[in-house]
Amino acid sequence: MSKKPLILGIESSCDETAASIISENDQGIPIILSNIVSSQIDIHKEFGGVVPELAARSHIEKIDWIVKKAIDDSGVKINEIDAIASTAGPGLIVCLSVGLSFGKAFALSLNKPFIAVNHLEGHALSPKLSSKLNYPYLLLLISGGHSQYLCVKNLSNYKRLGTTIDDAIGEAFDKTAKILGIEFPGGPQIEILSKKGNPNKYNLPKPIFNKGGCNLSFAGLKTAVLRIAKEIKTDQEKFDLAASFQKTVIEILYKKTKNAFFEFEKEIKTEEKKFVVAGGVAANKEIRNMLNNLCAEKNYTPFFPNIEFCGDNAAMIAMVGLEKFKKGKFSELSHPAIPRWPLDKQAKFLKGAGVKFD
Repeated sequence: MSKKPLILGIESSCDETAASIISENDQGIPIILSNIVSSQIDIHKEFGGVVPELAARSHIEKIDWIVKKAIDDSGVKINEIDAIASTAGPGLIVCLSVGLSFGKAFALSLNKPFIAVNHLEGHALSPKLSSKLNYPYLLLLISGGHSQYLCVKNLSNYKRLGTTIDDAIGEAFDKTAKILGIEFPGGPQIEILSKKGNPNKYNLPKPIFNKGGCNLSFAGLKTAVLRIAKEIKTDQEKFDLAASFQKTVIEILYKKTKNAFFEFEKEIKTEEKKFVVAGGVAANKEIRNMLNNLCAEKNYTPFFPNIEFCGDNAAMIAMVGLEKFKKGKFSELSHPAIPRWPLDKQAKFLKGAGVKFD
């Protein structure tokens, strides 16, 4: 029986230092041998957001120990590892450089192939860690830094169908939480507060709701929350505003996802209509429920990563590494850190107040 590949994944694009080792079984299903994630929430909490220099310093302090623990927990020996995959972008360049440099040095010392991974491709492939998922499929990537609909045709072959023209959805959740006085990272707390509130209390705007295809906008919604929050006097009003905000986001995603289904079906002719939702916001249960119901309505099969793989992690980076290893797609050790690295390099840049739709 031939040896199954062993891939070490390293992630340091923002404020998680992570390492993972994965392999696969005889059916080609990934096996996660270890997945270590060290968060920096306590470091950045007092600043209300990630401070790049502090994040990079923490990565430098932890990465050697995190990689060693991933190897120890996996039960494999260092020289059995077949390739090292590190996040090369997008992200904070001072943070990316730590994991990227460590991965390159590790690969060089072992004389093993090095694979530079796009962090967004890690999210795109993350459901493969726990599901049998074949190409092509429609992807909704929703995280703190990204909100995109993408047609995933194959490994490293993407077409963007829609994106946010301003704030990412996770950013909108975090900023709304901050407005409501919730400590960083507050986005996940919005879902908890919403259960105590009346989602119909406040009528909030839905920017570009009826135009722009499946493009998204959340800046106007966030501004409306800020305006209303200044008049809030009770905790119940805070709960009501959180619930109204989440309900509005869900209504936006319902409409825009239906548009994305239409665009995907124009792009790909397939009987198997698959819809993947990935990224940190994919952990929101209310959003999951709505998207599951929409998939049932439109005859799509939904795929979500396990909750542990929604946020930043190294198993998803190793997953991309595994697929690239099997195709012999390796990177030079000179591969740079890339702070902005779109999956669809042909897509137009859609950011800022100057973006107009019919």
